[in-house]
Amino acid sequence: MIAAFSISPATADESGGVAEAVAAAVRVVRDSGLPHETNAMFTNIEGEWDEVMAVVKAAVDAVAAVSPRVSLVLKADVRPGWDGQLTAKVERLEQALDQE
Repeated sequence: MIAAFSISPATADESGGVAEAVAAAVRVVRDSGLPHETNAMFTNIEGEWDEVMAVVKAAVDAVAAVSPRVSLVLKADVRPGWDGQLTAKVERLEQALDQE
């Protein structure tokens, strides 16, 4: 499965930023060893259901350690038996665009 998720604390730091709290969540993802990528809006992670959900929970817990309330947006592509789709889906898209 691939999960795209965004975690944010309900409270910001003195400057209104959330980067430190979000960095704690991304650190959890990076330390998981699962294939992942982070962009300006979401972190994508690929693996088996239980391992992906465990990482998402640990990332939420990391943000909850600095904020009494946490927002989580989660979208998942559940396709058993398919691995390596984090990059393969993009490669198929690029191939389709090249055919135009």
